[in-house]
Amino acid sequence: MATMTAPTITPTRGEVFRNLSTPHLVEQALARGEGKLASNGALAVWTGERTGRSPKDRYVVDSPDVHADVWWGDVNFAIDEARFDRLFEKVKAHLAQRDQFVFDGFTGADPEYRLPVRIITEKAWHSLFGRTLFLRPTRGELEAHRAEYTVINACECFADPATDGTRSGTFVILSFSRKMVLIGGTNYGGEIKKSIFAVMNWLLPRRGVLPMHCSANIGKSGDTALFFGLSGTGKTTLSADPNRRLIGDDEHGWSDRGVFNFEGGCYAKVIRLSRENEPQIYDAIKFGSLLENVVMDEESRDIAYDSDKITENTRATYPVEHISNCVIPGVGGHPQNIMFLAADAFGILPPIARLTNAEAMFHFLSGYTAKIAGTEAGITEPTTTFSACFGAPFLPLHPARYAKMLGEKLDRHKTRVFLVNTGWTGGAYGTGKRMSIQHTRALISAALNGELDRVETEPHPIFGFAMPKSCPGVPAEVLNPRNTWADKNAYDEKAKHLAGLFVKNFDKYRSEAPPEVIAAQPKA
Repeated sequence: MATMTAPTITPTRGEVFRNLSTPHLVEQALARGEGKLASNGALAVWTGERTGRSPKDRYVVDSPDVHADVWWGDVNFAIDEARFDRLFEKVKAHLAQRDQFVFDGFTGADPEYRLPVRIITEKAWHSLFGRTLFLRPTRGELEAHRAEYTVINACECFADPATDGTRSGTFVILSFSRKMVLIGGTNYGGEIKKSIFAVMNWLLPRRGVLPMHCSANIGKSGDTALFFGLSGTGKTTLSADPNRRLIGDDEHGWSDRGVFNFEGGCYAKVIRLSRENEPQIYDAIKFGSLLENVVMDEESRDIAYDSDKITENTRATYPVEHISNCVIPGVGGHPQNIMFLAADAFGILPPIARLTNAEAMFHFLSGYTAKIAGTEAGITEPTTTFSACFGAPFLPLHPARYAKMLGEKLDRHKTRVFLVNTGWTGGAYGTGKRMSIQHTRALISAALNGELDRVETEPHPIFGFAMPKSCPGVPAEVLNPRNTWADKNAYDEKAKHLAGLFVKNFDKYRSEAPPEVIAAQPKA
């Protein structure tokens, strides 16, 4: 990757703080009233109105050199270069009146594919976020650092929709030509992280590397496993396994050399976090970590992890080395096993199923989970969520390009793929019950060590994938989801309904999909 000098913004009324250490950033944040220290030593911060990403306020600059390659539409909204320039001038004027914090680091644990990045922020805690999530340079690396991409986070600078052509005062704009990201009108830290992930999704396929929204770990025998899944499916939880070493919890690349972590830290969802169910994550949250939008007792400073008073999307950051058995540097071999995680609130999918490569590509393009539809009137039907490649909001290119790369790598490395339901069994949400995490861990363990390769399977009558008929530590009756429903006819009807939703969603990719992938769709 060619390098370039990152843009600088010279303040007229502020000071530039460059590459401060974690203690100094915490000190600055506390002095500026940006957060409070929790009893576990983490810095607790609150983001205000925006407690999650703002996908409708995310834009890609439409320039002649990128136009033909970008997957334009509901994910990548176009903004012209003139509007980008106006907002950039507004951001520069805004930051010129304020202190600025600069973090220089990297994305990509494999030096062959490492991207030097610079994060410029107006808040100390956002700089700490960058320092925690990205790869921190050594002293020598810092002296030689030349950023190729720059993220400028002017969180208190708001756009004017009438003159700036935005949908709201919030904007997240990626310019692949300028190698820059502009963020304004939101304090949510995840925008910084995911913008650079989108950049990696743009750059790496051109070098034969598949960028992936997944966690990864390594077993005692050196086998690498990947865990794909949307928010709430257990991607971070299931990869943080005391019997396996963690490579990373969210973003990775798969090159001809193997798997590598993009990041130097983790950004875990912590709603209902407990030491009993997730001891590694619980103990990783300490000084040097951020807690985002949690409820904290004002006197004791204890965190109420069960509370969703502010948002369901409570988050924590921590350096990956806070996990005692992490892999440093975050690299591993070619994956022997891949888990596609779905929290199926309809209760239709089995707790685990083996996928053929064609089925794997179909489900990769689908990126399915089902969320609980909560309303003021009470519980209603679960709602489906389909997110291509388990990360559609971060894909600048057409999903079929990533799926094709996955299929080629599965064939070349003989990787096994499993679909895992971490959602409901015995009925949909409200009737059935949540899948036992102990059963899920036992099933994944059996898949990883090859035990499921030696058991008898049966095909799902509608989805077609192979369901094991037995697994150590798991009752046989839960392995076929139909058996767990009291009303078998109701299961059949709901399964056909869900299959129809899969097929309808797949229509947008059908013209780009090979025949074997089309044939792998369920029987609606």
